[in-house]
Amino acid sequence: MYSLYLFDLDGTIYLGDSLLPGAAETIMALRKAGRRTIFLSNNATKTRVQYATKLTQLGIPTFPEDIINSSFVMVQWLLNEMPQARLFVVGEEPLKQDLRAAGFQFSERAGEIDIVVASFDRTFVYQKLQIAFDAIRAGARLVATNPDRYCPVPGGGQPDCAAVIAAIEACTGIVCEAITGKPSPIMIQVITDMLQVPPEQCIMVGDRLETDIRMGIDAGMATGLVLTGDATYEKLLASGLQPTLVLERLDKLLEHTTPQ
Repeated sequence: MYSLYLFDLDGTIYLGDSLLPGAAETIMALRKAGRRTIFLSNNATKTRVQYATKLTQLGIPTFPEDIINSSFVMVQWLLNEMPQARLFVVGEEPLKQDLRAAGFQFSERAGEIDIVVASFDRTFVYQKLQIAFDAIRAGARLVATNPDRYCPVPGGGQPDCAAVIAAIEACTGIVCEAITGKPSPIMIQVITDMLQVPPEQCIMVGDRLETDIRMGIDAGMATGLVLTGDATYEKLLASGLQPTLVLERLDKLLEHTTPQ
């Protein structure tokens, strides 16, 4: 039915280091039928190469080109918006690695920083908040990789980028001007430009209503909500969103979009 299948990762394909039921079988069936599968993630704690390696090791052979994550989109946005910007990154090493590879330089001196990049950072400490605060007071802009409140992990979750954004916004009084992860129109534009597939031929499948499903709807795509991660029927009813499909597990997708 669809030419392009876009899949979220955390809570949709896997949880932690374990594949979710039916994930590998679904991807393999779609690929066998000639459908393109692309993986999207708001998590900037891995590079595209690391995501591809993880999926391959879990039994879903994947190339880095099959991955679009929030750090990749951040790089594209910065290159277009301010390619010579000097950055202060509140984030982990894979994000910094992607930014360095694109030619960006970093600083911790407030007067030298053009843009503060906020992200999921499990090493977030007061000193980083102070540098971000000083930089923004000196005129730096604030952008972020993703709006997620928490990252799902086996047995619970970890505070995500939204917590970092909130801390910086609270002390500076400014509002983050751009977020590159789902459901941002910035990510939609990067996907559209890269993949060159009309939205009506795409389906976005994920476990989060406010990111995965919202982005798919905003982009004019079909959507599939899986109940293996964040979403529940109660959250769905409360959200007011209407995904095209609601799936107990990922392999149920094949019953509704059987490849021809």
